[in-house]
Formats: sequence, C-alpha cells, structure tokens
Amino acid sequence: MRLKSAILSLVIIALAPDTAYAGKKDKDMDAGGKVIAGWIEKVTVPLIRDEPIKAKLDSGANTSSIHAIDVEQFEQDGDDWVRFTFVDKDGAKTELERPMVRGVKIKDLGGGADRRPVVELDMCFDGRVHKTQFTLSDRSGFNYRILLGRRFMKGVAVIDPDETYLTKENCRNTTDDKDD
Repeated sequence: MRLKSAILSLVIIALAPDTAYAGKKDKDMDAGGKVIAGWIEKVTVPLIRDEPIKAKLDSGANTSSIHAIDVEQFEQDGDDWVRFTFVDKDGAKTELERPMVRGVKIKDLGGGADRRPVVELDMCFDGRVHKTQFTLSDRSGFNYRILLGRRFMKGVAVIDPDETYLTKENCRNTTDDKDD
C-alpha cells in the first residue's frame, strides 16, 4: 500500500503545473517583461529615418550590428568619435557622427579578426525606445541592415523562430501625450 501511495504522489507532482515558474512568468509579464518576437521584426532608428527598418534577431550574436559604410574614426574634444553612412535597401543615405562607446574584435570564419567601432543609438522596438549599442559593419551582403544581438534582447525579448513581425513597429510620439 505504501508503494502505491508513493507512486500516486509522484504522479500528482509530475502532472501538477510548475507554479514557481508560472508565477515568475506572470510577474515578469506584469512588470513589462520580455516580449515574444519573431526572428525578423521592424524597428525604427529615429536618427536614421522615421519609417520602420527590417531587423534580424540573432541569439548567436552578442552585440547588435548596423549597416555602415565610409566609417571614419576621429577625435572631438578629446573623445573618440566615429562618422559613418547608413544606406537603406532603397539606396537612401544618412550620414551620422556619434561618440564611440568602445571597440570590439569580431572573428570571421576564416580565422581572422576585424576591429569595429561601437556606437549607441536610440531604437524603437515593440513600442518602446531602447538605447542600444551597435557595431558598425558593412552589411550590404546581408538581407537585413540591422541585426539585434543578445545584449539587446536580454530582458527585452525572446525569439520565436517560427514567426516574423510579432511586435509593434512604431513608438508613440511622446509630444502627442502632453496636454496643451
């Protein structure tokens, strides 16, 4: 009889929902936790343009990356800066100058390494503005001008690899929220 009770107890425990996990998940979602995002989403980078840009979410990349050509590092008031041009899929160019946050060493498949500057840009993802670090890289050979890596996704999103375009593509204009 004791063996039957023990087996019945184990079955009940095995079939019971994981309340500790379920409670954590509900709590995180109530606190503005992670959203479920597709492997491709639309984001807006206000300094570049107001229209959404397709971005690939990549859990294999640590740092996010943005398409940049004509990358030139310079010094301004004793700080390291970088000047670069973003070219969208239609060929429209946007020239930017940003402070350089850091540099990263990126390994390529051939065993070599490339040193790239990193800048911070505001980006709208799922209706919220996020300050995000981007490596500057010539992504003209890739389908997407923006790649979002793990540093960005941490605390923000999880990827559903079967889906695309699950998030809001624009942020609300905060000036519209103010009373006159």
